[in-house]
Order: sequence, then structure tokens, then C-alpha cells
Amino acid sequence: MRGIAFVYALAWLVVYTSAHGCGTRHTGTKETTVPESLNDKMLREQMARRGIQTKRVLDAFRATPRHLFVPAELQAHAYEDRPLPIGYDQTISQPYIVALMTETLAPGPQDKVLEIGTGSAYQAAVLSKLAAQVFTIEIVEPLAKLAAATLQRTGCKNVMVRHGDGYLGWPERAPFDRILLTAAPPKIPQALIDQLKVGGRLVAPEGEGTQVIVILDKKPDGSLQRRASIPVLFVPMVRGTKR
Repeated sequence: MRGIAFVYALAWLVVYTSAHGCGTRHTGTKETTVPESLNDKMLREQMARRGIQTKRVLDAFRATPRHLFVPAELQAHAYEDRPLPIGYDQTISQPYIVALMTETLAPGPQDKVLEIGTGSAYQAAVLSKLAAQVFTIEIVEPLAKLAAATLQRTGCKNVMVRHGDGYLGWPERAPFDRILLTAAPPKIPQALIDQLKVGGRLVAPEGEGTQVIVILDKKPDGSLQRRASIPVLFVPMVRGTKR
């Protein structure tokens, strides 16, 4: 996921087991007041007008104030149609792309979802409103800790955050109904395919240089149906390293 190497480690950062998603509670940190109308405008102009039509998905974004997941000094820009920096050479993705990948993933209310690349935790927070459980892995330890704190602060109760190597997935919690990557590997890691439940779906940017969103559906016989969506540009997915 990253442009530089990091020491591989695993750590539980936040563990909540309620079947509820996260709300809008946000206390204890500096926050800019942002009109709710900006979120509605983002949904209308950046998502619905560009083809995002699933009501559950739009409702999940409506209930997840994006400005709570960006640095305080950028909160006034949170609803603009572009990615924003979140530190450590990483970004929160453009709202439309987050919505497109979420709608393509199509998580159900009873699903267990694995996300690779927690980043700001915005995607995980959205998924928490659409699925029963979300497990998310972040390789940059400070971002993982910040994401866990943000999820706790905003009331997310069905998300687990782990600092670790996304190439390995989360085998002790597998299989997963849905897997979503928010960083681009050259090829989808076999470990993640193995952790996808039969009947499940994996959505990911894939490629070096030229990237496309890839959708993998695992059939009853274990075979994969593969199709490609739009070209994208994500940070590369980087393997963890051991000392």
C-alpha cells in the first residue's frame, strides 16, 4: 500500500463486537463545523448523478460525515470531488470512487467484510453500516492507531482494526463474504482469494502503472469469475517486512 517499507507487526487496536454501525459522535478532538448540506450535495452531485443508485449505499454515506475522517485543517474541503492527504504520504480517496467500490462490493447486512488499507477509516465506517462485521488492516502503524481512535470516537461498534500486512489477510477470521482493497497490488494476492468465501466477492484496484478495478466472484466450485471496471490510480500495495 505504501511507497516505503515498514516493519511488519500485528496488533489489536480496537475491538467492538456490536452488530451496529457507527454514528456521528465525535468528541475530544479539534473539529471544524461543516454544514450537513455539503454531505447531501456530495451525495447528489458526485454520487447519484454519476450512477450510484443503491439506497442502502447512499444512506450509509449520508450517515457517515466525511469531514470527521480528515485532518482538522482540511475538514472544510472534505466534501470536494477529490482525494485529500491524511498524512504519511496517504490520502482519503475521492468520494465517488469510494461509493463506486462500495456499491460494486454490495455487502449484505449479515456479511463479514475484510478491508485491506484502512487509511482514514472512512471506508470502514461506511462499510460498518452495510455489513455485520468489518475487519480492516493497515500497514502504517500510526495510521492504524489513528483510524482505531477515529472509529471509536465516531461510535463504530462492529469494526476491528489491525496493524499488519494486507498481503496475508486475516486468516484466523476467514472466510469473508466480501473483501475490499483500497491499495493496488500488481496481482490480487492468493492469500486473499483463499480467504474469500464461496459465493463471495472481492473488489480491488490491480496493476502497476496502469490500474483497473477488478471484481472477482467465487463460484460454488471454487473457480473465479473475473471482470474489470474503470481505470483508477491508487497507491501501491506494499508488503510488510520482518526484521
